[in-house]
Amino acid sequence: MKSLSASEILQMGIAERIQLVEDIWDSIAAVPDAIPLTHAQREELDRRIAAYHDNPQSGSPWDEVKKRLSGLA
Repeated sequence: MKSLSASEILQMGIAERIQLVEDIWDSIAAVPDAIPLTHAQREELDRRIAAYHDNPQSGSPWDEVKKRLSGLA
């Protein structure tokens, strides 16, 4: 894959840059174990998981969240 310089990226259209960012993020998310967490991040995740287990109905399904967020644009 060809490396892109910052100036080349800035010459791309907005949609192309968004797609590039999504592609990069997908490549990172594909290997979640490679992303180190700090102790504070691990504690926060544990706290949120415990809160979910205490009250699983308190959250919203992802489809509902996406609908609410799409109304903000």
